[in-house]
Amino acid sequence: MTRHSQDLVWQDRASALYERVKGVIPAMEWATFADDVAAILRLKEEHNAVILAHNYQTPEIFHCVSDIVGDSLALAREAQTVEADIIVMAGVEFMAETAKLLNPSKTVLIPSAEAGCSLAESITADDVKLLRQRYPGVPVVTYVNTSADVKAQSDICCTSGNAKKVIESLGVEEVIMIPDEFLAQNIAKETGVKVITWKGHCEVHERFTPQEIREWRKAYPGLVVLAHPECPPEVVAEADFSGSTAGMSDYVASAEKSSRVLLVTECSMSDNLAVQHPDVNFVRPCNLCPHMKRITLAAIRHALETQTVPVTVDEAVAEPARLAIERMLAV
Repeated sequence: MTRHSQDLVWQDRASALYERVKGVIPAMEWATFADDVAAILRLKEEHNAVILAHNYQTPEIFHCVSDIVGDSLALAREAQTVEADIIVMAGVEFMAETAKLLNPSKTVLIPSAEAGCSLAESITADDVKLLRQRYPGVPVVTYVNTSADVKAQSDICCTSGNAKKVIESLGVEEVIMIPDEFLAQNIAKETGVKVITWKGHCEVHERFTPQEIREWRKAYPGLVVLAHPECPPEVVAEADFSGSTAGMSDYVASAEKSSRVLLVTECSMSDNLAVQHPDVNFVRPCNLCPHMKRITLAAIRHALETQTVPVTVDEAVAEPARLAIERMLAV
């Protein structure tokens, strides 16, 4: 088969994928994506690569080029089983670091070196050392939205989906939970464990307000509100359900047809769930994560073509950081 014929095959495969997302991506917009989708499909096969994508990625990435999708916990678990030579993380830097920690012998690429996280940037390893000095003997539970350096100073990691279970597994009356202050406050209410917090916030979720939720309910009677636990506690109190992106996905999957749902989280998730559940009506308050949006089809294609940007973690940091993640995954 000639190279031209092969290109036509990949283009046909890309065109077929559009059927999956045509409800959320206009045809004119898809025309700007099609070449990159076809190229990425080809490059994945040529380089024995897989793409892991977080729930906050846009539909053309999430539904058309990704091999494994989910929340931070799901991606961490699935990263352990990847058999490909190359892992491309369509997410943010801490997720790519986590994949590398769990796959030290594999090449892990992050398509944009600028895809950071406000939570990860809110705390350092030195901050954790000072917390340990101030609260000797209190275990440190660290949200995965942190750097490897911070994880290395921790006892165990958690995600928004398993934080309650992780804390309860420790069997203690008090924990230090970093860095998301709102997540820690929300989880403390569920566990009864005293939680020492840190003033880190997600720049997407901290912007939601209770008044905004009440206004949406007034505009849409019968609205079902699902809030991420990174939201302020007063916002979570206004919701019908609070949970991780995986928890919200499961809730939507069990919803009645024609339900009207508001996801109080990054707005690309509504688009992705709309593809899977076309009978659910999504109200979309659009708070975007600027870091997630640095991951584009063009950036993924470039990463596969040039093998950039490779993720590295110093082994002195990697060993204790990996242990904190493995303890989480064992719960």
